[in-house]
Amino acid sequence: MDTIASFFSFITTPVSWVIVQFHTVYGALFGDDTGWAWGLSIVSLVILIRICLIPLFVKQIKATRAMQTLQPEMKKIQERYKNDKQRQSEEMMKLYKETGTNPLSSCLPILAQSPFFFALYHVLNSIANNDTVGVINASLLESAQKAHIFGAPLAAKFTDSSSDVAALDASLTTVRIVTAVMIVLMSASQFYTQRQLMTKNVDTTVKTPFMQQQKMLMYIFPIMFAVFGINFPVGVLVYWLTTNVWTMGQQMYVIRNNPTPGSKAQAAYLERLHKHVTHHGKTRGRGEKAIVKAIVAKGRDRNEYERKFINGLSKAGLAAQADGTVVKGETATVVQTEDGTPTTATPKRQQPKRQSKSQRQAGAKVAGESSEPKTSLSKSDEPEDAKPAAKKAAQKPGGGGRSKAQSGQRKGPQRPKSPTKK
Repeated sequence: MDTIASFFSFITTPVSWVIVQFHTVYGALFGDDTGWAWGLSIVSLVILIRICLIPLFVKQIKATRAMQTLQPEMKKIQERYKNDKQRQSEEMMKLYKETGTNPLSSCLPILAQSPFFFALYHVLNSIANNDTVGVINASLLESAQKAHIFGAPLAAKFTDSSSDVAALDASLTTVRIVTAVMIVLMSASQFYTQRQLMTKNVDTTVKTPFMQQQKMLMYIFPIMFAVFGINFPVGVLVYWLTTNVWTMGQQMYVIRNNPTPGSKAQAAYLERLHKHVTHHGKTRGRGEKAIVKAIVAKGRDRNEYERKFINGLSKAGLAAQADGTVVKGETATVVQTEDGTPTTATPKRQQPKRQSKSQRQAGAKVAGESSEPKTSLSKSDEPEDAKPAAKKAAQKPGGGGRSKAQSGQRKGPQRPKSPTKK
């Protein structure tokens, strides 16, 4: 480890300078030789580094989701060229180039953070060996050696001997208890972070080898931290525990507000978004508009949770627009087209219910009783237009001299009845 730490010694001076600046601030509040001053300086170093790494973290999220999307295509390539490893690698690289995906992007935060980690290890190891390093001079070195966190010196390790711990004015039992508790917390936070990613923020509709690899890493990483942690100084354990807690909180925020499509986290997010939009009748903020815009743009490619969200808006009389906004439909009904995009259409006119023969006869009878009786007209008073009509009606065969067919009787010539036998 000393060889690796020495390799990153080029960044030792900037790291030591940042720690000293934070120590100047916290030393004025808690005292120069206290563990709070030096411990909070290390915590502040972590926070500063992680803030600078936020753009890389965003790229990591995008790269991870892109790799999850490509898993079915990658599996097809592996099955197609399983006997030709060279052709398989060429097709993989071609797929990455066409989609603009870089598999190494998911490792960027860890790779970018590693120089600071090893530089801090080199600084703390130099303090334990009573060597000045970077901008830490003899007076600051003496102050750092006196600093204890819960009774354990910053430079002490779990594997140190009792004589080494006694030289730092501490007890071996105290050092091992503190380091063991910090190693357990560090491993537990790493396990919870990975488990949260696997159970909540993974598309459950796609079963790929990538998910199996993530599941294996969920158990391997905590074990690795526990094995290597016994060789880390207390100050490095503070650094790594702080960065794990930061990663856990950062991931919880991303899972809640920008979940992976098709995951359980997306189902919970869209349910909360549906309640808010139906209550207020609009989306709030650019984040919600971006989510709605992406769902509308998918069309038929929406997953189960996204279709449920769009249908829920439709039932509430709302329609999601292409720009991510939501509008109310006042006189139009929100419907879904064949491609799944919401649109509005006027409601169809309802046809009257068809009546049965008995209902028509009863209605005609009631109408006949309620009408006023007609007065008879003489020949001279009868209108001229009515005479030809009455004459035609009388000339129809089978009419029996009646001008109209009875209600419910078939119009036109009637079939004569067959003669009965006497």
